[in-house]
Amino acid sequence: MTVAATRVLVLNGPNLGRLGRRQPEIYGSTTHDELVEMCRSWGHELGLDVEVRQTNHEGVMLDWLNAAADEQTPVVLNAAAWTHYSWAIYDACAQLAAPLVEVHISAPSTRPEEWRHTSVVTPHAARVIEGHGLEGYRMALETIAGR
Repeated sequence: MTVAATRVLVLNGPNLGRLGRRQPEIYGSTTHDELVEMCRSWGHELGLDVEVRQTNHEGVMLDWLNAAADEQTPVVLNAAAWTHYSWAIYDACAQLAAPLVEVHISAPSTRPEEWRHTSVVTPHAARVIEGHGLEGYRMALETIAGR
């Protein structure tokens, strides 16, 4: 008998679709498509069925988070700029029953812009991973897999 892999959503917010082109000195040269493949591969190694999505539209992200809440699906969330001000994202994350891991490629808490130092996601996260580049996504998936 085969056991089904745990489904995990990796959700990326605004501008992350431009990875590899947007501020590579901060976010690196790996593209979002390459990140998708990396997350799927890491998930497979961990026995997870990983689906990676990216949107620049807050309502779409809210729909995904609401569905994850309804389906009790674990979420790895890089809410990008929404991290710092979206009370709608805060409310959606509050509904999640399965683990939520907040991930950031850079370390917003140490960036020079004061507004980046606050996260509306953190109060609902089982773990926050920041400043580890794309490796942070692997760490987040390992957290969900229970490693």
